[in-house]
Amino acid sequence: MKALFFPRRRALHTLTACALALAAPLAGAQAYPSKPVRFVVNFPAGGPIDLLARSVGDTLQQTLKQPMVVENKAGAGGNIGTDTVAKSAPDGHTVLFSIDTPFTVNPHLYANLPYKPGDLKPLVVMASSGLLVGVHPSTKITSLPELIQAAKARSLNFGSAGSGSPGHLAVELFTEATKTRLNHIPYRGNTAAVTAILSGEVDGGVLATPGVLPHVQSGKVKGLAVTSRQRSRLLPDLPTVAELGHKNLEQEVLYFVAVPAATPEPVQKVLTQAILEAIKKPDVQARMAQLDLFSEALGGDAAVQRVQALYHRYGPIVKATGMKVE
Repeated sequence: MKALFFPRRRALHTLTACALALAAPLAGAQAYPSKPVRFVVNFPAGGPIDLLARSVGDTLQQTLKQPMVVENKAGAGGNIGTDTVAKSAPDGHTVLFSIDTPFTVNPHLYANLPYKPGDLKPLVVMASSGLLVGVHPSTKITSLPELIQAAKARSLNFGSAGSGSPGHLAVELFTEATKTRLNHIPYRGNTAAVTAILSGEVDGGVLATPGVLPHVQSGKVKGLAVTSRQRSRLLPDLPTVAELGHKNLEQEVLYFVAVPAATPEPVQKVLTQAILEAIKKPDVQARMAQLDLFSEALGGDAAVQRVQALYHRYGPIVKATGMKVE
């Protein structure tokens, strides 16, 4: 009678092969990282996501025992750096540090993205922040209700950090929700947009709080409100838009980490856990506070769902407002 099972030697070989196959991902995770890890930041150096990436990188160098090299690949609203990571080897050695717009706004805004949002997987939503609505003192506008009234009477020029930036979306959202006339003026980064307000080149802007903070404190820019769900820790006297009766103007920026979607699950878990632990460190928390960021520490499915929720929210807004890339 023929045996119903493999011969003993063949069976041993098969079991060995299966064991090796199961152990390979674990071994890959244990060996990760096996070389320097490149942190691709898809916005210019000196911005909140860049500074947060460097702070997290300093901590990960100690815990993962490899250099963490930050590389800025800015341009096209974050698309260039995002595409760089999407097309990189899915081994966890090239990691994207980004704000949410390349995943939540740009897919609705750009006709031909070089990447698909599904090409990358968010691992950790590290933090969130709001934006500051501010104007030049020469406008004589001193509150959000006054801004709405003035923008209904005449067209006002409002700057942002660029086409497709969170500030651009905020300007378009404001115009649509309040039926006012704000003319969006894109600049190359937050610093240039702040300079434009200071010089009176534009009437105001919607910008990241840290870059405009000293000018609000000195009176060179009049802060009107913040778009976050809670007040800024740097300017606690400024009300939120919701406190002023405009909850529909709430907008938060997410700061998160993503890797190519094909990155092995064990490597994703190692990196996720390391980042979650890093952002709890006192020095990273202090950096977040300086940047007016609120710690989120969402990993795994929670991170993916948070980004997807904004994607679904912003799609109809982009369509309704007719946002365009200039």
